[in-house]
Amino acid sequence: MKLKRNTRLAALCALAVSGALTLGACGSDDNSGSGSSTGSATGTSASDTAASQDIKCAGKGELRGSGSSAQKNAVDKWVNDFQAACKDVTVNYQATGSGAGIQTFLQGNTAFAGTDTALTSDEVEKSKKVCKDGQAIDLPMLGGPIAVGYNVKGVDKLVLDADTLAKIFDGRITTWNDDAIKKLNSGADLPDTKIQPISRSDESGTTDNFTKYLSAAAPDAWKYKASKKWPVEGGQSADGSSGVASQVKQTDGAISYFELSYATANDIKAVSLDTGASSPVEATSENATKALAAAKVTGTGKDLSLELDYKTTAEGAYPITLVTYEVVCDKGNKSDSLDALKSFLTYTSSEKGQSELKNLGYAELPSDIADKVRSTVKSLS
Repeated sequence: MKLKRNTRLAALCALAVSGALTLGACGSDDNSGSGSSTGSATGTSASDTAASQDIKCAGKGELRGSGSSAQKNAVDKWVNDFQAACKDVTVNYQATGSGAGIQTFLQGNTAFAGTDTALTSDEVEKSKKVCKDGQAIDLPMLGGPIAVGYNVKGVDKLVLDADTLAKIFDGRITTWNDDAIKKLNSGADLPDTKIQPISRSDESGTTDNFTKYLSAAAPDAWKYKASKKWPVEGGQSADGSSGVASQVKQTDGAISYFELSYATANDIKAVSLDTGASSPVEATSENATKALAAAKVTGTGKDLSLELDYKTTAEGAYPITLVTYEVVCDKGNKSDSLDALKSFLTYTSSEKGQSELKNLGYAELPSDIADKVRSTVKSLS
């Protein structure tokens, strides 16, 4: 019975979203710095055992990281697999949000940071104080659709386009039976319920990617610059992906943006996008991968930051897709955590590590990009 309980707990830890489940052994995704991905992985499932066979352990002690809440559900699974194989390493990942994670890394307090937006030139310059004889680089590790989740009673399917989304989040479309929404949803019984847009209150790579999409795909309707900080004054907000998802679930008329895994875990319906393709595109892992396939590496040297096409009209390509990066030093990583860092990132970027993502609502890296990541991880020093 003990083995069954432990196996069940390990599976729950990999899939739990803070707010949906409260498990003391899993850590929480509250984006306040109190949540972490740690564990002893006392029980192993068949999939854990298979993953363990693909992991080459190195290093010992605690490996600390923080940042993106978008990747937390994936990190939970990776940590569970990794620690089942590597008993001498404890991975502690705090889901504090992309902005906070980068700042913590630049202060020298973590071995890596998770971020949903690539480093700025100013952040790279600051990193040279932490990365001795080197600098911080972006390593793409996973992709995923940013779902536009909504809670409107009686509306099970909803199609929106970029212009309409921009006007909704800017407060210029205020009821769900607005003519612009009716036009995109012929035959739907749309209520006169007030629209309740909910944004992230913390600095977030998810916000940055969502506003990049609005800026690129609806330039006439969205007049704000892309930013990690929500640019529209007023309105409702919540902290972290789990916070906004929870608020949408309990607010009639609400709409917000968060990673697909949070929509799935909270049973929140997601908008399909009219991109100009022959039919509306759903937010799915497969459709996000189609969008990632067109991404271009724009980083220099060992930096592998990507440029996405938010205006794509390709069939089945879901354009509101983010890439989560792990930020590390190319040179000058701390000697006491370097081996564990390389071992962990070697697994997360491996074919096995990437194959775990689909079931969690994420998108795998295209094979050519994944190969570049693995090669760069090997070269870290």
